[in-house]
Amino acid sequence: MTRSQPRRARGTVGHAYSALNMRALLALFGLVSMTVFAALAFRADVAWLGVVCALLAVVAVVDLVVIQRRRAARHREEPGVRHSLFE
Repeated sequence: MTRSQPRRARGTVGHAYSALNMRALLALFGLVSMTVFAALAFRADVAWLGVVCALLAVVAVVDLVVIQRRRAARHREEPGVRHSLFE
């Protein structure tokens, strides 16, 4: 039984539930952009917007942790297999 995807997911090991590499790239973009926007908002004295952007940056960090755990599980199941950005 595979542990790299949630139970009862539609995907399989051969055909992933989500494109983890692309999802990691998008989460990293969200982390960087929300961190920059939070810093700019706090600098412009718009604290509420800075807090919202900081919370979204934290969500991106959590998403990156989940993605890395799933990628590690996939790597354990398929050692030596390289996946493209869209797999």
